[in-house]
Amino acid sequence: MEKFVLSLDEGTTSARAILFDRESNVLGLGQYEFPQHYPKPGWVEHDPEEIWEAQLRAIRTAIERAKIEPAQITAMGVTNQRETTIVWDKSGRPLYNAIVWQCRRTAEMVEEVKREYGSLIKEKTGLVPDAYFSASKLKWLLDNVPGLREKAERGEALFGTVDTFLIYRLTGEHVTDYSNASRTMLFNIKKLEWDDELLELFDIPEGVLPEVRESSEVYGYTKRGVIGAEIPVGGDAGDQQAALFGQAAFETGMVKATYGTGSFILANTGKTVRYSDNLLTTIAWGLNGKVTYALEGSVFVTGAAVQWLRDGIRIIKHASETEGLARKLRSNEGVYFVPAFVGLGAPYWDQFARGLIIGITRGTGREHLARATLEAIAYLTRDVIEEMEKLVGIKELRVDGGATSNDFLMQFQADVLKRRVVRPVVKETTALGAAYLAGLAVGYWESLAEIKELWRAEKVFEPKMDDETREKLYRGWKEAVRRAMGWAKVVGR
Repeated sequence: MEKFVLSLDEGTTSARAILFDRESNVLGLGQYEFPQHYPKPGWVEHDPEEIWEAQLRAIRTAIERAKIEPAQITAMGVTNQRETTIVWDKSGRPLYNAIVWQCRRTAEMVEEVKREYGSLIKEKTGLVPDAYFSASKLKWLLDNVPGLREKAERGEALFGTVDTFLIYRLTGEHVTDYSNASRTMLFNIKKLEWDDELLELFDIPEGVLPEVRESSEVYGYTKRGVIGAEIPVGGDAGDQQAALFGQAAFETGMVKATYGTGSFILANTGKTVRYSDNLLTTIAWGLNGKVTYALEGSVFVTGAAVQWLRDGIRIIKHASETEGLARKLRSNEGVYFVPAFVGLGAPYWDQFARGLIIGITRGTGREHLARATLEAIAYLTRDVIEEMEKLVGIKELRVDGGATSNDFLMQFQADVLKRRVVRPVVKETTALGAAYLAGLAVGYWESLAEIKELWRAEKVFEPKMDDETREKLYRGWKEAVRRAMGWAKVVGR
């Protein structure tokens, strides 16, 4: 029988399952959304059982659509929304809702920790202390769920990010990989172990933590009753790291940008841990006894700005309209849009910045706003890549995510970066990365060299803009950002 690899891509709003063949072709896809829960302002939760049910349905749908038998799946990989925190008992039953990466309930707790221990945490974990990461979420659970701390100290409670929970439900093994562990704010990325000092700081018993393994090895086998076959689960990586792997960005200096609601830009820094004041340092993956590191820049709002044009001010009906509108103009005519709806992320880290549209005249129309929105996405990406270039040389940008279908944006991105922008044939790079990691673990694919040969460009965008125009546009952008920063302090909102 012909064999295939199944990838579970568990995101913030939906669970997906995708089957790939040896040439990286998609054979079958299942996707199901699950509810978002907001018990208090700023709090975001998921029901782990709803995640599990959505993921099971997605698996069954992918298999049905591919018209294969479960026994034809040679390996399974898992990729996931990162930092989201779950606790469960040894039977697999959740002990509370998952606290989602977006949740801000522990912001004040982290601010106190940051003042005294910020430098220590950055040195050990590569992260800037924030409620975004898992450590404070787990402490909150232990401190606030009745009886949970006692269960944890008796060894009756288990913690994990979503990958760990799924793997446990599939196989009974309590494991995670280096990439996900590096997002907890409890893992020493140099020593590659849970850090005793950080566990003490957050008052977390080590017994609740999963075993940390490489990103490509067999962690266990699916229970036969789950999907009808005992399948080795052999790949695990956080979603952004999996996308970097799916882009075959295996060499130092290779960079990918994923354009979604926000944008995540990761640069491979090889075996070297590189620190930046304005970027995160993270583990990309562990493979063949070696760990690869990355620099990461998170841009909070990119695709969400296009959604705002559609749903907020309603000047478009579909995101695809922005390309045609932008092309009606020969330039931005001095109109800039800084989409700082929730502050600015990397490299500015200004939670008090707010959205700003500047340069409006009587002749400004919706085409100007559409063009300014697309240009802003490209400028925000350049902001991050300029920080990365202080530490690592960058030749090209590999791109994925929904906005990459917009040729105007991709060409402008190449122009403003003065770098080649490359869009791959296979757009499902996150799921593909998890599939590659799983396939390597069982010999379905033999090496990184083989995977590198499978990666194919669908379109390459070469920079065409002259230097004077490029830098004049970018100066305008930086001035617009300067005016947007700190605005919430000025108006008290």
